[in-house]
Amino acid sequence: MSKLTLIASILAKNEKRELVKSELLKLIAPTRVEEGCINYDLHQDNENPNLFVFHENWESKTLLEKHLASPHIAEYLKATEGSVEKFTLQELTHIG
Repeated sequence: MSKLTLIASILAKNEKRELVKSELLKLIAPTRVEEGCINYDLHQDNENPNLFVFHENWESKTLLEKHLASPHIAEYLKATEGSVEKFTLQELTHIG
């Protein structure tokens, strides 16, 4: 099976940008050592600093689901409750 690619877009509320950014940065180290994580890279949009984008690759959907149920994701969700204006998650299959 091909690897699973994710693009996660997080639009922080303007006044919560730094909080969301700091909480997103906390996710990187524990996620990168998770089973199945190929890469987990955070970006900030150059024109809209409230927009953060993770580019992720996972070995399988099962291992991605394990990540999404991890304690550090739960901690992030609790810490940023009410701070995110919009969240989208695209799941893509690497084909070339």
